[in-house]
Amino acid sequence: MRRLGMPVSDDTILRQLKRRVASLCAKTTIRVAGIDDWCWRKGCTYGTIIVDLERRAVVDVLPDRSAVGTAEWLSQHPEVEIISRDRCGLYAQGAREGAPQARQIDDRFHLLRNLRETIETQLSRTDRSTGRALLPATKGESKATIAYGPGGRRDIAEHRHFIKQTHRRSRQAIFDQIRTLRDGGSSIVDIARETGFGPRSIRKWLKFRSPPERRATAPKPCSPNYFLDYLSRRWAEGRVRGRDLLHEIKLRGYTGRFSHLERLLAKWRRARGAESATLPAAPVVATAPTPVIATTPRAVDPVTGWLISPIVAAALRIKPRGLLTPAQAVKIDALKNTLPDFTAMRRLAMRFRGILRSKDIQKFNGWLIDVQQSEIYAIRRFARTMRRDIDSVRNALIEGWSNGKTEGQINRLKTLKRATYGRASTKLLRARMLPLHLPIDHRV
Repeated sequence: MRRLGMPVSDDTILRQLKRRVASLCAKTTIRVAGIDDWCWRKGCTYGTIIVDLERRAVVDVLPDRSAVGTAEWLSQHPEVEIISRDRCGLYAQGAREGAPQARQIDDRFHLLRNLRETIETQLSRTDRSTGRALLPATKGESKATIAYGPGGRRDIAEHRHFIKQTHRRSRQAIFDQIRTLRDGGSSIVDIARETGFGPRSIRKWLKFRSPPERRATAPKPCSPNYFLDYLSRRWAEGRVRGRDLLHEIKLRGYTGRFSHLERLLAKWRRARGAESATLPAAPVVATAPTPVIATTPRAVDPVTGWLISPIVAAALRIKPRGLLTPAQAVKIDALKNTLPDFTAMRRLAMRFRGILRSKDIQKFNGWLIDVQQSEIYAIRRFARTMRRDIDSVRNALIEGWSNGKTEGQINRLKTLKRATYGRASTKLLRARMLPLHLPIDHRV
């Protein structure tokens, strides 16, 4: 600073900069706000960025991602009329509490991305190859239990059963491939090159005659399994209310949450409901029909001979035919010929994509009805989730606002954050993101 002829310290300049930005924030008015989260430390801490979509400028940067913080900021800006956001429930709740007068809009890009993730989940029933050991088989799992399901929902229980069984089949296929290559005389290096697994993992697997089961960690006082014997005894005595059992095990040192206990008790309730559902109601012996859990074939790319992963299949499913490359078109045809539900899911996905472009509310209502009548569990769950926030989804079809400008400001924020090497605080990052003068109103 002395070379620039400024007889002040670095701390003084930063302090004045933060004060200037704070004073400008109090004077800024905003009508259309875009809200999204940004990562301070991936997987640990997140913040919130608020952008004026009309002026394309950052209005504020919040140090946390919470409904309370969002509601508090919006309550200080009653002039907000439109809020564009992703499908995060925290921001939806914060907007309802802090700005009840504003219209919320779901970002169309996030709607399509959620649909792709939903399709990927559905396809995970077919192929779920991962680098982990086998999931343990569920003890006491019967077809009657699957038919009963959590809360009487058979489709949810079947979906979870499909995911678990598919994971086991995928790992078994990989293990059989390793054993076959080894028995054929291939070296560990050649097996690693062909399968993509490390030599150390291959040597460990070759010691077994069947895939190793995943070892469960020893239960801790924060887990209900730590008190499994006591809970089982009290359950057999007729003590089935979760709140009562929570109070009892807390006196014995339980430090976990009530939701963890309810997850354990839900399995016991499903088993009890399945047993009662299969009991005969009359002297005539009769059994309830049980669902048939069928396995789904796995799609193979005819050009390369490799399995088509759920990620690739889900991305191709929402891509129009005119935008497909010749290689992608071949994969689409292979998926249609192999997977029975692929054509139906692709048709629904293409209709939803067209509705987002045409912005036709009547077509959207008809699409929701058709989805609810379909037999595809993942698509039905996607529609049920949208119905919880149906007003914001319909506003996305009517309004032209999106969170694209907010995503661009987040990329700028990432650049500034990395330039500070993680040493700057949230206040300094906020001061660097916000302009040092009041934004010019370009509206006519």
